[in-house]
Amino acid sequence: MSKVLFASAKMRELRADASLPAKFKRLLNQYPLKEMFEGKTVAIKMHLGGHLGYTTISPVFVRILVQQVKDAGGKPFITDGTYAVPTAKDRGYTEEVLGAPIVPAAGLKEGYYKTIPVDYLSLKDVQICGEIANADAMIVYSHGKGHGHCGWGGAIKNIAMGNVTCKSRGGIHALMDTEFKWDAELCTHCYLCHDNCPANAIKFEKDNTLFIDTHSCRYCMHCATACPQNAIEINDAGMRQFQTGMAKVTKVCLDLFEKDRVLFINHVTSVTPFCDCWGFSSPAIVPDVGILAGTDIVAVEQASIDMIKTEDFIQGSLPHPLYVRDVEGHLLQKIHGKDPYLQCEEAAKAGLGSQEYNLEEIP
Repeated sequence: MSKVLFASAKMRELRADASLPAKFKRLLNQYPLKEMFEGKTVAIKMHLGGHLGYTTISPVFVRILVQQVKDAGGKPFITDGTYAVPTAKDRGYTEEVLGAPIVPAAGLKEGYYKTIPVDYLSLKDVQICGEIANADAMIVYSHGKGHGHCGWGGAIKNIAMGNVTCKSRGGIHALMDTEFKWDAELCTHCYLCHDNCPANAIKFEKDNTLFIDTHSCRYCMHCATACPQNAIEINDAGMRQFQTGMAKVTKVCLDLFEKDRVLFINHVTSVTPFCDCWGFSSPAIVPDVGILAGTDIVAVEQASIDMIKTEDFIQGSLPHPLYVRDVEGHLLQKIHGKDPYLQCEEAAKAGLGSQEYNLEEIP
């Protein structure tokens, strides 16, 4: 079994040393960071959020991580998608605060990438962001939360969707064999589908009919999730294909690095139902769990999902129109109708790790 280290958000004593940042330092000290990162450029891949979002990983923790990498002799830099970097400062992410430069993963115009064959269904190749492809090592530093498309957004999603260009991201989403259906009778023209489309792919024609520009669409499914009337339906029969595609892209990316040069860290705190890319935050749906880390991405993801329990659900935390369905399965499956464990299963099949793990708690 793979070992997963766990720093609980719960405090046993009223001391700074018993707080989560202090435990995080002790967690990082359990890893041979000098062997992993000395003399290496280290990409710290995060999701920097956007607009009015406030539940991304606190700069306090990022600075701790950056300093630990520096102390180990590494040369860290923070990176995320091209369009997230310009507004990162709005959430406290600056070089002065974090101690490391913040770099757009695919360059200022998203033209810096490495094309690698995938050859899975319609996804023939993938454009891995250049700053990731050319780094010597990587820390996949993820904020774990719900996700409307795959149930859970953690380390696998951070790599598969965050380490590629927008073009490739759309190609991965399209593996669902997406088919849009719009019910004009249900639609109240509230325009939430339009307002929550990150690609500006939605508009209403003069006769008030919905038009989706499939050339611009990223297949993120925000339109369907945002619609309070369920007037937009998207065929999700290809869910397994989508998860398989994410696993294959994750493997392609991780294969670029030498063995033992990648560390996976999940913050299972401020667990909201949506991805940080929505540009706003809603209340946490469960109490803060803590931080999980390991060198096996599958084990870290499996453990993170396992620690989000239905019985811990905070009543009243879900924004309309979401609700907890009375069905079997994980809490995130009851909310989004998507099994969050599928990505772990597919990643394990791709040889990325084990779903079985030993959890070791940091005192």
